[in-house]
Amino acid sequence: MSTQPTPAVPSEPPAPQGSSAPPVPFVPAPSEVEAYLRRIGAERPVRADAAALCELHLLHLRTVPFENLSIHLGEPVVLDEKALLDKVVGARRGGFCYEVNTAFAVLLRGLGYRVELLQARVVGEGGKLGIPYDHMALRVETVGEKGEGERWLADVGFGDHSHFPLAFDARDDQEDPGGVFRIVETADGDLDVLRDGKPQYRMETRPRELADFAAGAWYHRTSPDSHFPRSLVCSRLTEEGRITLSGTKLITRARGGRDERILGGDEEVREAYRNLFGIELDALPVVSPPVARPPVVPPPSVREENVNSDSR
Repeated sequence: MSTQPTPAVPSEPPAPQGSSAPPVPFVPAPSEVEAYLRRIGAERPVRADAAALCELHLLHLRTVPFENLSIHLGEPVVLDEKALLDKVVGARRGGFCYEVNTAFAVLLRGLGYRVELLQARVVGEGGKLGIPYDHMALRVETVGEKGEGERWLADVGFGDHSHFPLAFDARDDQEDPGGVFRIVETADGDLDVLRDGKPQYRMETRPRELADFAAGAWYHRTSPDSHFPRSLVCSRLTEEGRITLSGTKLITRARGGRDERILGGDEEVREAYRNLFGIELDALPVVSPPVARPPVVPPPSVREENVNSDSR
């Protein structure tokens, strides 16, 4: 399916939406579940257990890319379950955390899992936390042979991260092909997710609704402080490592090695999107130049106060 640039959505942040009752979670039709399973090359699991969740998680990472192309194609980023199914399954695209984790949550609900959306703040340089609703992760409850449930942290929208879900209630090291992970409780009751001893994001345990993430998605689509409007990324896990296309730069990691090369032109870039990520593009995404920030001018009362203080 070809992707055409569409008019950009307004740059105003979404207005908060109140509701007297939480919305009913969207559950896909059986045909939509089957189409999603074909999209990621998975068989329908016999039961919604941990083994099936691990397989679905891995296959999703290998087939649905983490990408921010919509931002640079002028496409709206719509936080709506049906629209995201159409994008991930129908258009065979990927997305950033809000998009692919929401779509994965819809698939899991359709298979019988209980899924809750959790908000997290990414840990940046110097331990600085990102904005509220900086990231979305999933708490998934499975069904065992005797009906008992286990809770798992699933995240197919953080790029280079764990290959399998993490045991949500475990507080010791969890070995994964992507590293050694640990979930640590904070003094405020939140949870830090560590990879190889380094904090990745801080997560609240209170479940959220999809509409709660609208402001975070708007920020990462529009703010010059977010890296998403300033760069292109399309990346997915492979059996041997990871492939990432950033503009014209193709990075291939396999068996511990790394290869980096610059693609020759627009047609070679299109072929890379098509052959490596299954994405058909008519127009290529283009990163717009950064918008210069206007100087901060204090209000007159502040300027007058500063003049008076200097004259003393």
